[in-house]
Amino acid sequence: MKVCVFGAGAIGGHVAARLARGGAEVSVVARGATLAAIREGGLTVVAKDGTFHCRPRASADPAELGPQDAVIVTVKGHQLPGVAESIAPLLGPATQVAFVMNGIPWWYFDRHGGALDGTALPALDPGGAIRHAVGVERTIGGVVYSACTVTGPGRIEVENASSRVVLGAPDGRIGEGALALARILEAGGMGCPVVPDIRREVWMKLVSNLTFGPLCLLSRQGIAATLADPTLRDTALKGLAEGAAIAQGLGIALDLDPVKRVEGSSKIVHKPSILQDMEAGRPVEMEAMLLQPLALARMAGVASPVLDLLVTLARKAAEATGQFRPAV
Repeated sequence: MKVCVFGAGAIGGHVAARLARGGAEVSVVARGATLAAIREGGLTVVAKDGTFHCRPRASADPAELGPQDAVIVTVKGHQLPGVAESIAPLLGPATQVAFVMNGIPWWYFDRHGGALDGTALPALDPGGAIRHAVGVERTIGGVVYSACTVTGPGRIEVENASSRVVLGAPDGRIGEGALALARILEAGGMGCPVVPDIRREVWMKLVSNLTFGPLCLLSRQGIAATLADPTLRDTALKGLAEGAAIAQGLGIALDLDPVKRVEGSSKIVHKPSILQDMEAGRPVEMEAMLLQPLALARMAGVASPVLDLLVTLARKAAEATGQFRPAV
């Protein structure tokens, strides 16, 4: 199976290495120092279950890689317009595209059912560019659990003992494209359940991103160090409860215990990607992971005062450093 990973950062590089280990013919779309390193020496992933090395084809130009059986998009939300501009050469008539990204996905209300079915989210897909370039019919949703850090060009370290990607179609079908990707990832040592309700999985992770991301960005510390403070721990409990209430307002009941979620997260030393980006001077991922969930809260008529405060402060911090600019 020919699989291209579009975006070879921490998550993308880890996924690419697992695909290669599982037997796929892997390529990656990368740029800059990462591209140079992969071309020269390949990708190295240091994980709890071993150190893996692979040498995928790598290019900044998808046209050099050609049509694929599947594409896995692992970029940050604000990079989707660039994907829309260049993904066409990777797409054959039957190519499936899995968007394995944080936050509310651009396709969230497509094939959703009910009164909101087909509602576009232009803040996530300006001008409908990715919708037109890829199309909902070939889209697979994805949620990833993997605490990864790029420790050097082409080198990724994984902190958690086990990682997984959850896949699912917007319409709830269990399709062969998702199952084929799942088999390869599992053969490569990464869990990959395929589920009928991917939106629920989006929210199960998003409530943590929505709460812990702003807290850690503001504290400038990892999750464990941030939650060690009693005031911030209490704030996290309230934020998680509000996140679950937003999901409920959108018709998704989460089996979420904020106390257990905080207790489990208190053991995670990892810095969330939003803090890693802030410290590295990169653009900070705001829209899909923080702003759009609160926009959906307003749509659902759900109050979220704690999350409103955290997200507003995080947004202002990123605006002050020029790492986030709201869309005009």
